[in-house]
Amino acid sequence: MVKTAYGLKTRTRLGMAEAEAKVRELLAGEGFGILTEIDVAATLREKLGITRSPYRILGACNPQLAAEALEKEADVGLLLPCNVIVYEDGESTVVAALDPATMVELTNNPALEHVATEARVRLERVVDALSEGDHDA
Repeated sequence: MVKTAYGLKTRTRLGMAEAEAKVRELLAGEGFGILTEIDVAATLREKLGITRSPYRILGACNPQLAAEALEKEADVGLLLPCNVIVYEDGESTVVAALDPATMVELTNNPALEHVATEARVRLERVVDALSEGDHDA
């Protein structure tokens, strides 16, 4: 897994459909449900006539953590749900999740640190489970 400025990212040799199914399974195991799904490739094709490789955005939400975050700061909903992306990149599939620590940085609200840390630990487990030791994701 690679940690970027705002995300947690890895590559897998799984195909796109298999990687997405595994992400959904792993997220569910960490208490996350999928609230939104965006098929970016289909949207670009339909709206702009652009053809690109498969790319999906999954809006993952852990209700308990979301409730706690909203209790601390109502406007944090602007940063929810936690986006997880799955897309083809050459011979591999990339899986990445927004680092929940970003919500603490953007809001400058230390009361959110516990929620962000717990969400990050859970999302790291999801991304790590798909990691194949590729350190240049």
